[in-house]
Amino acid sequence: MSREFGSDRGRPIDRFYIERFLDRHRDDVRGRVLEVAEATYTGWYGDDAVTASDVLYAAAGEPGATVVGDLTTGEGIPPGAYDCFICTQTLQFIYDVKAAIAGTRNLLAPGGVLLCTVPALSQTSRLDRERWGDWWRFTSGSVQRLLADVYGAENVTVAAHGNAYVAASFLYGLAAEELDPAMRERDDDEYEVVITARAVRAS
Repeated sequence: MSREFGSDRGRPIDRFYIERFLDRHRDDVRGRVLEVAEATYTGWYGDDAVTASDVLYAAAGEPGATVVGDLTTGEGIPPGAYDCFICTQTLQFIYDVKAAIAGTRNLLAPGGVLLCTVPALSQTSRLDRERWGDWWRFTSGSVQRLLADVYGAENVTVAAHGNAYVAASFLYGLAAEELDPAMRERDDDEYEVVITARAVRAS
């Protein structure tokens, strides 16, 4: 039905869960905020609590990018500078994902918050595969372990969203609006589609 993640039909299904997660944690979007690729979610959820907004991109020359840097090495990213890092659907494109997660902590100030989402199930992003590589899909367990190893388990909250109906619909390219709302709300941990995670840098 769609090879564009459903975006040509409406709101992509994964974005329904991502945006609901961010809305629930809008109080974390405050102070100096860094977001990957664009500042859309910073604007949507930060309101007047945001004092500075930066956009991270991995390569120079991207319109709107204010920070060009590498999460795996920290090169180009000021350490300890941000109160919130919004990192949606990004880590699957970074081969050295453990180093990248360490990088998310390094850029946060003490008390800073990572708001992160990753796919558990998704079609391949052809554009990203050709530019950076499309390397990983995750489970709630793997995300919990990866983040806990860096942030400490007591500072990490992970949730999984989706079910078999949602998974099949997403792979076929349906939009969120085309799903039965009641079915969309049911989470089945045997059919995870999107993983959301909040992690706090304690010190």
